[in-house]
Amino acid sequence: MATTAVEGIQITKAREAPGEASFKVEVAPDRVNLAETKAAQDIARRVRLPGFRKGKAPVAVVRKKYADAIREQVLREVITESWKATLDREQLEPIADPHVHALKFEVGNPLTFELHVELKPAITLDRLSGFALTRAVKPVTDEMVSDQLDELRHQRGAWIPIADERPRPGDLVTVNLTTLADGAAEPKEYRIVIGEGQAIPDVEDQIMQRLPGETAEADVRFPDDFQDETKRGTTRRVRLTLQEAKRQQLPDLDDAFAREVGDFDSLGALRAAVRQDLEADARRQADADVRRQAMEQIVAANDVPAPRALADRLIGAYAKAYSVPDENLEGFAAEFRALAEAQVRRDLVMDHVARSHNLRATEAEIDDRVADIARRRNAQPGEVYGQLQKGGQLKELEQRITEDKVWDFLLSQSTVTES
Repeated sequence: MATTAVEGIQITKAREAPGEASFKVEVAPDRVNLAETKAAQDIARRVRLPGFRKGKAPVAVVRKKYADAIREQVLREVITESWKATLDREQLEPIADPHVHALKFEVGNPLTFELHVELKPAITLDRLSGFALTRAVKPVTDEMVSDQLDELRHQRGAWIPIADERPRPGDLVTVNLTTLADGAAEPKEYRIVIGEGQAIPDVEDQIMQRLPGETAEADVRFPDDFQDETKRGTTRRVRLTLQEAKRQQLPDLDDAFAREVGDFDSLGALRAAVRQDLEADARRQADADVRRQAMEQIVAANDVPAPRALADRLIGAYAKAYSVPDENLEGFAAEFRALAEAQVRRDLVMDHVARSHNLRATEAEIDDRVADIARRRNAQPGEVYGQLQKGGQLKELEQRITEDKVWDFLLSQSTVTES
């Protein structure tokens, strides 16, 4: 077992297994005393005790009154220092911060504990080549172009109030809805587009039976698949007031509309640009699908693991990004675990291939990519570089270049058939 000592801290590797390792740490009493003195002095400078000016209380008094805080600071310092020393010596790739076990902190004796750390697993990829992949670019039809143009019209359509008509699917309505229960009535205002699933069907039916300004009471039933399990299949009495209804007026699809959308001389030019965008998107989707096929076959052929700790961290990141409430975390984790595990396997493969085949992005490649971005923005490379650096995006750019190189390598090892 390897052992090292750093300023009164002795670290010994206790155990190592795939994806984890443990280290025993022993901190000499003199090193503990030094940390305690430093902690007591730090606290003495910050606190005010009765009978003493701020920062002038005797250290002995501070030690007695703030014993728990001193102990906590000592542990934080020596654990942090021990972990840094372990990282430097072992060249570890931890998944997360270590867990501390078997802590013993007794006056006059060495401080001892164990560090248990989960590590990025060292994977072996015995097969990276010889896969059969299909690249299918979905053709762009006239209907798809028309649908995209209609989407542009809806984005720019004006909402016109209607007063003497009942709303219909596609109309934007503002309603006051009150659930009547136990004599309590708490009205809430909602803005929804009829027919887009923003309200339960029974509520939408009631809305479409009213003229703006009308109020009615009705029983509405919640669907059996309603998100809130406590309401599934139940019936509630509600009071509904249709405050306002608006209908969208779409602009004409003509040359004037094309000029409004962008720098297009005619509707024909806009159609051509829309088709080009859809064709470029189809090519990107085809490329993404080829990469998906390749990764799935590589993972299956090499039995790539997905350590739970890595999947849990990814699920936590998803939950934070989607602002998932704490009470929904368990269900969210169950729903997204398969996706997270697939992402973990993908990341492990990409990292392994980049390392083993020396495919990391070089400084020259990063400079070239920055210069390309600068040309598209009509800016100076130095200016773009500074913006990317300030926004913390250089690392992302480096990662994209590395991944592009890895994919180029992987796809070159297999047969890609166009269809």
